[in-house]
Amino acid sequence: MVQRLLLWLINRYRVTGGGMRWFGIDCNFEPSCSAYTYTAIERFGARQGVRLGVNRIRRCCHSDSFCKCIEPVPELGDVKSD
Repeated sequence: MVQRLLLWLINRYRVTGGGMRWFGIDCNFEPSCSAYTYTAIERFGARQGVRLGVNRIRRCCHSDSFCKCIEPVPELGDVKSD
């Protein structure tokens, strides 16, 4: 239930303009932070997916890079659970 709600909210964010509309910024990563978080939640569930997404957003906000860094969502066996 929570997972579906989170995926719906991310989808609404993306459909309504994403980071460019809401914050006036473009993500430093490919896939975008919202696409990354969406896939992470699908792949790992709500708790771990949100954790991965928040960590990605932190890296994006603290990056001074002007190029798109390619960073795909990890595969199932590649993430340590807490």
